[in-house]
Amino acid sequence: MKKLKILHAADLHLDSPFEGLGAGKAAIRRKEQRELLNRLAELAVSEQVDVVLLAGDLLDSGNTYYETGEELIRALRTVPAPVFIAPGNHDWYSPRSPYAKLRLPDNVHVFTDGTIRSVILPEQGARVFGAAFTGPSSPSLLEGFRAERKEGMFNLLCLHAEVGVRDSRYDPVSEEQLAQSGIDYAALGHIHKASGLLRSGSTWYSWPGCPEGRGFDETGEKTVSIVTLSQGECELRPVCIAKRRYETVKLDVTGADPLLAVHTQLPDDTVGDVYRIVLTGETDAPPDLNKLYENLSDMFFELQLRDETRLRRGVWDSAGEDTLRGLFLARLRLQYEKARDDEERKRIEQAARWGLAALNNAEEVVRHEDQ
Repeated sequence: MKKLKILHAADLHLDSPFEGLGAGKAAIRRKEQRELLNRLAELAVSEQVDVVLLAGDLLDSGNTYYETGEELIRALRTVPAPVFIAPGNHDWYSPRSPYAKLRLPDNVHVFTDGTIRSVILPEQGARVFGAAFTGPSSPSLLEGFRAERKEGMFNLLCLHAEVGVRDSRYDPVSEEQLAQSGIDYAALGHIHKASGLLRSGSTWYSWPGCPEGRGFDETGEKTVSIVTLSQGECELRPVCIAKRRYETVKLDVTGADPLLAVHTQLPDDTVGDVYRIVLTGETDAPPDLNKLYENLSDMFFELQLRDETRLRRGVWDSAGEDTLRGLFLARLRLQYEKARDDEERKRIEQAARWGLAALNNAEEVVRHEDQ
């Protein structure tokens, strides 16, 4: 049995709304998402893969922009290998779904019902099994399934599923089902963080995660997978094709100028990425987030700043002043001294920081967007 090379990707979520960005930058990001299709196709060519498995949520919903459908057709047509799509809970299959309306190339096969079907690839020496979500949720599609073993043929599975979550609404799959499935490699989707290569019985499986982050719940490097399958062996190599990445960084600015602290602690190359910088530590007054943004915004595609610093204890010295600030702090200091524990004291300090920020006509959280 020869080796089989697979390109495995999932959860592109094309046409995501990018609600965390302003309208202009959200439109840029959607255009860049379509370009992911081109990079995916180019990777299939450069790696000379035998088959491409797209395990669901290729689209973010059933409402697809015209440009996205055209780019999907164009990109997949350039892939010199069979392409399989197993619709997931976001792009579930129906007669009205984009998959039913688009004239996809002949090398593309979309699984269209909730029963596992198979396609034989004689040249590749493989059978590809798969099924589709036919609604926004799905029962276990692998329940009672077992693929027959055939000499000289790999059994592959392309499926949008959640492993090890018995009560999941999203095609729950158990380790036992995988072990008994007769599948050599299961290409799964749904989880947005890459799993790495896993094994249950003689079945190898993984989910690659999303190939590019869309928010601060999807930070760090994102990848697709090149999987090489041979008799009894499997290798997985993650490949990054993302244009941008999301990162959240906490920076301690205690005893330092916040701008200098940011410059000295950030990585060198951030200009193409989306960052959330959270300032921590102890300060005498809330940092000026607007001033920081003015000095830092050109270093990023998009920047968000958050102030989670704590006021130094010395700030309560102003509580005796005959000013609005003094009266405000005096009342809070009384509550602080009566606090039952550190957690309550921390909340009172936070209230003091918010109040002082308001008195200074500043914001506790500044979120700058391209409208």
